[in-house]
Amino acid sequence: MRVLILNQPFYPDVAATAQHAHDLGRYLVERGHEVDVVASRSIYGETGASLPARERVDGIDVHRVGMSVFGKKGIAARLADFLLFYDLAALKVLTLPRADVVVTLTTPPFIGLVGATLRLLRGSRWVYWGMDLYPDVPVALGVMKPDGWLTLGFEWLNRWLMRACDRTVALGRCMKRLIVSKGVSAENVEVIGVWAANEPARRDPAASSYRGAWGLDGRFVVMYSGNLGLAHDAETLIAAAERLRDREDIRFVFVGSGKRMAEIRERVEALPNAQIYGYQPRERLEDLLSMADVHLISQLPSFTGVVVPSKLYGIMAAGRPSLFVGPEDAEVALELAESGAGLRIDVGDVDGLVSGIESLAGDREGCRAMGDRALAATRSRHAVEHRCAAWERLLVEVVQTSRYTDDAV
Repeated sequence: MRVLILNQPFYPDVAATAQHAHDLGRYLVERGHEVDVVASRSIYGETGASLPARERVDGIDVHRVGMSVFGKKGIAARLADFLLFYDLAALKVLTLPRADVVVTLTTPPFIGLVGATLRLLRGSRWVYWGMDLYPDVPVALGVMKPDGWLTLGFEWLNRWLMRACDRTVALGRCMKRLIVSKGVSAENVEVIGVWAANEPARRDPAASSYRGAWGLDGRFVVMYSGNLGLAHDAETLIAAAERLRDREDIRFVFVGSGKRMAEIRERVEALPNAQIYGYQPRERLEDLLSMADVHLISQLPSFTGVVVPSKLYGIMAAGRPSLFVGPEDAEVALELAESGAGLRIDVGDVDGLVSGIESLAGDREGCRAMGDRALAATRSRHAVEHRCAAWERLLVEVVQTSRYTDDAV
C-alpha cells in the first residue's frame, strides 16, 4: 500500500502534528508500506526555508515545498502562508506516484482540499485526520463570530470535506459527537486517539533530576506542563494554589508557556508554594513528567470536541494520575473515569480541586495506584504501537472497500 501524508509541519519540527505524522509514517514503513510526505520547508511558526526540499527520513520519502514568509505575525500573515502552502502542495502531489490512500491533517486548515483533488483526479482514497476543527477553534477563542459570513463559509467547507472523504478520524468521542452533529455519517467517523512521545514506564518521582535542581525533594508536586492557552481554565488552578499557600508539603509547578501563563506568573509567582519555568528540552520529557506526583489538565467547556488535549497520554505513560478541570463529556474525563487514572473537577470548583489535591497528598499509596492504572491503560490501549496499528487497519480497509463511490467528490 502506498500512503501519502499531507501536513505543513513534519520532522524535525517538534509541533505535535509533525511528531504524530512522523510516528505514523515510520510505523507504516516498518510494516512494509511505502510512505510519501508533503510538508513545508519551514519550521512551524518560523520564517525562511531551513529544511531540505527532499530527503528520506526513517524510510519515509519527504517532499518539502515553499517556506513561511511571515511566521506568526497575525491571522492575515498566517493565511497568506497557508495559501502559499496549499498551492505548492497541490502542485507537488501531482508529480508524485499515485497513492492508494491520502491522509490529510488539519495544519493548515482545509488542506483536505488537496486530498479531495487527488481522490477526484487519481482515484486515491482519502482520510481526513481531524487534529482540531475549523472554524470551531477560532469561534471558541472569540476570534471569529459564529454567524459571520467568513465563519459560515468555512463551516460549509469543512462539513463538505468531512462528508466527501472516505473516512474522518476524530481524536476522541466528544469530537466524533461534534462531527456527527454537523451532518457527517457516524459510520464514516473513526475514533483513534493520539499517543505519548515518551515510552510507557513508571519512574520514582525522587529519581527525577528536576527534584533536586528545583528544590522539590520531599514535596508533593502538583504540576501543569505544556501550553496554557485560551482553551484552558487558569482561574481554578490559580485559586487552588492560593488556597493551599500554607501547605509547605505541597508545591505547584507550572512548566511551559501560552496566553494564560502571564496571568499565572502575575498571581502565582509570589506564592511560597508555587514555581514557574519555561519549556524544557524535549529529550528530558520523561524526567520532567516523572518529577510530579500528580498532573493538572484543564479545558473550558466551549472547547469540548473542538480540541482533545493530547498531554493526558504522556502523563499516563509516565505512570502518573491526573486531575482534570473540565466538562464530564470531554474525552479526558471519559478516559480518567474508565481507567481509574485520575479525578474530574468542574470548571470553577476550587473546593473540589483543593480537596482532590489534599486527598492524594494524604494518600500516597492511593495516588500511586492511580498512576499504576494509568500506566496499565497506556500499555494495553494507548501506546504508539496500538494507535498506529489501528491506523494501519483503517487505511487497509479504506483502500480495499470504500464506503463511498468514486463520484462522491
